Amino acid sequence: MRTHTQETQQSLTPEMAITILQEGNDRFIKNLKANRNLLQQVNETAAGQFPFAAILSCMDSRTSAELVFDQGLGDIFSIRIAGNVLNDDILGSMEYACKVAGSKLVVVLGHTKCGAIIGACNQVELGNITAMLNKVKPAIEQETRTTENRTGSNPAFVNQVTENNVHLTMARVRKESPILAEMEKDGQIRIIGGVYNVETGKVDFYLQD
Repeated sequence: MRTHTQETQQSLTPEMAITILQEGNDRFIKNLKANRNLLQQVNETAAGQFPFAAILSCMDSRTSAELVFDQGLGDIFSIRIAGNVLNDDILGSMEYACKVAGSKLVVVLGHTKCGAIIGACNQVELGNITAMLNKVKPAIEQETRTTENRTGSNPAFVNQVTENNVHLTMARVRKESPILAEMEKDGQIRIIGGVYNVETGKVDFYLQD
């Protein structure tokens, strides 16, 4: 499989980009890989890159977007930070990916058993970690069905906060980036979410919000 060129990137629709990720994750959970020559892709991307998606995911060592979606060099912009939280630099990176570099898709990807989410649920305070985990608080506050054991030891609570965090981050991308919101409105891009299951390798996509 060859890396994306400007022509192949431009020919993709956002829906086609979603399908590429879905098919890649299906290969991943079946322990299959697309046939790629990575050294050849080094040469093919030396003069430029044309990724079709920008993926905001957690820094967790189990959640490499390139691996779980079976993508090669030059295929995706991978933005990684604990808890897949959003800040101005990340938002700017997404704008660069789509408006400047031509990507068709923004994906907010959470995952099960996320240490950052668990830490936020446990109200951990430690150095600069405190400010980072505070970004998860809206997702915790939004989960009102759980009335007992609202801590990281409650898997159901953590899972719901994880999902909330993805949806709230998607909403923030649209609200805080007029550029991306307008591109999505015009059909140039899609902003979607998902949660990766660290036990199965499967990504459940949130295509509507």
